Amino acid sequence: MPVPALLVSLIVGLALAGCVVTPIHLDPLSVEGRDGGGPIPTYAMLMRIGAAAQSGGDLPNALGVYRRAAELAPQDPAPLIAAGDVLLQMGNINEAIVSYNAALVRPGDTQGAQVGLARAFLKTGKPQLALTPLSKAMEASPDDPKLLLLLGVTKDLAGSHLEAQGYYRGGLVRAPGNPALTVNLALSLALSGNYPNAISVLQPLAMSPAASAQERQTLALIFGLNGNTAEAARLGRIDLDDASVEHNLAYYQSLRELPPEARSQAILSGSPARAS
Repeated sequence: MPVPALLVSLIVGLALAGCVVTPIHLDPLSVEGRDGGGPIPTYAMLMRIGAAAQSGGDLPNALGVYRRAAELAPQDPAPLIAAGDVLLQMGNINEAIVSYNAALVRPGDTQGAQVGLARAFLKTGKPQLALTPLSKAMEASPDDPKLLLLLGVTKDLAGSHLEAQGYYRGGLVRAPGNPALTVNLALSLALSGNYPNAISVLQPLAMSPAASAQERQTLALIFGLNGNTAEAARLGRIDLDDASVEHNLAYYQSLRELPPEARSQAILSGSPARAS
């Protein structure tokens, strides 16, 4: 079944999506000191250089710098966690898991490694494996909306939509109006067949002046699943050309013809990025 144009990263993608930036390539070690004529890069300098490379989209250099920082500070988990995050961005899931596990055996704050492991396991399509690191992270930060979001995502991927919705709502109590929590709650409601509530949850956000195309097209998807093709088409045309809108409408129709469980699986498997 072809995935429609601009089909959002259903459930997981919205939980973890980041901004796309134009890569800025740099030589992270092009600093004074390589030939002994200046200061050798310190751990703190390397972490700053790695963060700059990562934020600029130069992921290979960021990874190399974080790994060198990890060698300079063998007791600090931070550079291994940062390297795991970069590997996750690059799609190297197994290597990211290795980096996060290496961070967990170091002393210090390893919550980022637990969260990273959960994100990596979600990308492998094994939500049950994400529960252990998420539970450990929750012990330290039980009210963190980001962790509640990830728990909701985990439950949705496991088919436990009502539990997922409880986590999303709990996150929204702590972070009212959070877009990721709002969209994921709406999608979860739609996956469980509660289309009216899904629309009422998402519509204020998706129709606001600051709404993103992803939010609008998620609402279009929900209208399409509910059989309101006219509204789905209207929303689709805000961001898409006519051919793409027609393609999406056909996709929504094919989803409506599936049994509920198969429909959920089709939507989740059609997501282009399980856990960015």
